[in-house]
Amino acid sequence: MKITRLFDILDNLKENYRKPDILCRKQKGEWRKYSVDEYIEYSYAVACALLELGFQKGDKVATIMNNRPAWNFCDMGIMLAGMVHVPVYPTLNEQDYTYILNHCDAKCVIIGIESIYRRVEPALPKLALHPMVFTIDNVEGQRNWDELLELGRTNQAKWMPVIEENKQGAVQPDDVATLIYTSGTTGNPKGVMLSHKNFLTNAATLVTFQTNDFHSNILSFLPLSHVYERVINYHYQMMGASLYYAQSLNTIAKDLKDIHAMGFCAVPRVLEMMFDKLQAAGKDLKGLKKHIYFWAFRLATKYDPDRRNWFYLKKLQLADMLVYSKWRDNLGGNPMIIVSGGSSIQERIIRLFTAAKLRVYEGYGMTETSPVIAVNNPSKNLLKPGTVGEPMPCIEFKLAEDGEILTKGDCLMKGYYKDPEYTKQVIDEDGWFHTGDIGKMVEGKYLKITDRKKEIFKLSLGKYIAPQVIENILKESDYIDSAMVIGENEKFAAAIILPDFNTLHFWCVKHNIHFKEHEDLIQNPEVLKRIQKEVDKINSRLAEHEHIKRFRLVADQWSAQTGEYGQTLKLRRAFLYKKYDKLCREIYNYDKKESLQQEIDRK
Repeated sequence: MKITRLFDILDNLKENYRKPDILCRKQKGEWRKYSVDEYIEYSYAVACALLELGFQKGDKVATIMNNRPAWNFCDMGIMLAGMVHVPVYPTLNEQDYTYILNHCDAKCVIIGIESIYRRVEPALPKLALHPMVFTIDNVEGQRNWDELLELGRTNQAKWMPVIEENKQGAVQPDDVATLIYTSGTTGNPKGVMLSHKNFLTNAATLVTFQTNDFHSNILSFLPLSHVYERVINYHYQMMGASLYYAQSLNTIAKDLKDIHAMGFCAVPRVLEMMFDKLQAAGKDLKGLKKHIYFWAFRLATKYDPDRRNWFYLKKLQLADMLVYSKWRDNLGGNPMIIVSGGSSIQERIIRLFTAAKLRVYEGYGMTETSPVIAVNNPSKNLLKPGTVGEPMPCIEFKLAEDGEILTKGDCLMKGYYKDPEYTKQVIDEDGWFHTGDIGKMVEGKYLKITDRKKEIFKLSLGKYIAPQVIENILKESDYIDSAMVIGENEKFAAAIILPDFNTLHFWCVKHNIHFKEHEDLIQNPEVLKRIQKEVDKINSRLAEHEHIKRFRLVADQWSAQTGEYGQTLKLRRAFLYKKYDKLCREIYNYDKKESLQQEIDRK
């Protein structure tokens, strides 16, 4: 059958893949498996309940929960009812929840576990529309999931005609299916409007890239509130593959082994952790076993998919028999397809996993492009480490004169919700979306990301950081004159901080702290504790992934004359990276000769 709206996936599953384990979740130590029929039944129950509660076509329903089958039931139910799904991260702060839920005009909020509800609770009285709230798990005093489902089931006969109208054409492929809020350099998240067609164009193309099929078990652990995991989730459903939701990031290896997984999606940080564990495992060995292990490990980090001579392939075969096969056994025993996105990944990690038949295919995209713009292609066995693969055939793609990546086509968003002016800033008159990323073509067909026109960056776990926003908050402290937030492609955000020495002098006098030069002051343990106290206060206002985990103080004066600021008094980041390269290296424990900026460029 032809899938033109996201909820058509349900009918496709019923027609072609009527299996007992389409969605699965660990409960009380056992995998709770939901069949295709159950998936459809729960989704229709949610749709009927929302209609019975009086919500109308186009109304916004927000979900705030970790990955679980109930997320999919809500997703399909919301869309079957003709409404717009607004998935929100479960780890945001009160300010972000207040802004997003107000901005999207949420009329209903469905929350997962009690701890997430407690995070959201302070924002609820500040919401202008006073949305209805339901929780999946029982929370005292709140309407819950069972009540919602029962309401839908009881009134199903009443509302099925409306749902059938939606399926017959009242909901069109170009209708907005979701709002996904993504970080902006202004600090306020932007609501990206994505249609059914946006997602399905991207997902259908990804299906053609697959070597997995409906027999495959896939582990999911990246947040479904992120466009990347969501479109991968859709494309696996379109194939009829079984989706298993990991218990947590700490159980990934165990869960992969449990389900004999054939693949998963990851951000670089997850693969970095797995890489580190594999490396650490070799250090515990002794004698010949240790020697063999690290011979195979080094061979893997230098793996070349284009090298096909007999002797090299024999070495790989021997290493696989002695070492790599043991790695696979610990992860379920199967070769895998691993898609990496969110930020750049080190080439050595791609090479190591791919040598072990845990093939890593790096891709690139944005929320606004729903999301994949380019990816290395498993079906063609195309893998070029250091690149994000070929541009997707379902999009139009080109590089501007300055190298900026531009794209348009059916994957491109409908715009930013309530923000037509900003939409015009990123989509030009000819319909080209300006990504803000600079790229170049390798061998005429592979895209390599080389730079960023915009200052926003991602941590290695795929989370966005808007440094200017955090820097401005840091400067609100009386003790901080200026700061540069760093951490692109790193595990955490950090900062180079220029203290406000006038404030610091008064504080030192009050606390009988003596010093001669500013250089003495910034190394004083009591001063460092005082600045840490300020940073801790600031962290309490930020989302968890934005926290400044480490900092270094500097004693220089920053000015346009000395090069730290441009003429418009914006930080000259490249200059500061170079000037404080040693401090940046200390923060992230780099010990190589090349500069941190070179390290970032290499990544």
